[in-house]
Amino acid sequence: MNPVISKKPAEGYNLWAAGYDNQPDNLILHAEEEIFSTLLYSTTLYGKRVADIGCGTGRHWYKLLAKKPLKVVGYDVSEEMLGQLKKKFPLSETYLVADGKYSGVPTLLFDVIVSTLTIAHIPDFQKILPEWNKILKPGADIIITDYHPEALKRNAKRTFKHGDKTISLESFIYPLKTIRSIAKQLGWTELRFTERKIYEAVKPFYENQNAVELYKKFYGMPLLYGIHLKKSNDTP
Repeated sequence: MNPVISKKPAEGYNLWAAGYDNQPDNLILHAEEEIFSTLLYSTTLYGKRVADIGCGTGRHWYKLLAKKPLKVVGYDVSEEMLGQLKKKFPLSETYLVADGKYSGVPTLLFDVIVSTLTIAHIPDFQKILPEWNKILKPGADIIITDYHPEALKRNAKRTFKHGDKTISLESFIYPLKTIRSIAKQLGWTELRFTERKIYEAVKPFYENQNAVELYKKFYGMPLLYGIHLKKSNDTP
């Protein structure tokens, strides 16, 4: 059996970046695409400033730019992932994030934050939502997708092959009730919530990976979630 090596997100995604967009059998990316598209569909971006936090390779940027925002700005911890984004969108504005504080970003700058498959990678996430709140205008939209905490509790991991090794990326478990509690304290209202579970429709992904036993083991388990929140117009 190939060894499994744990990596911090920045180091791990630097290794994964070159092949990240070429994963047709990746169930997580497939299901997350559905969730994000559903939440984005009813969100107006026209003429707005959008921050993509954990933008990676810009996987969702074609959809974002199709809605005619004023600007999309990408933030990520991985220099190599940002490099892949720049290949697709050479004129893009991106920033390498180290501390998660966004200290150089003006307050009340963005109309929308999207953050996909990211927040469980962030240590002390409870301190990050208030940082997002500072850079969001009143009435701003927040779209989050990620691994479901129930999946992480059952030892689901973000892994990829790198040479003869399997790389596992560090993740933290943040219960949905914790995220909702922090959002409420910040004056954010939940507009929509959706999740994807392991069920019959995704069985072919497991068959393609010769992992039917895992499919049987985790059948019915929530795998991913998406949530659309809105900052109060009265909240500074």
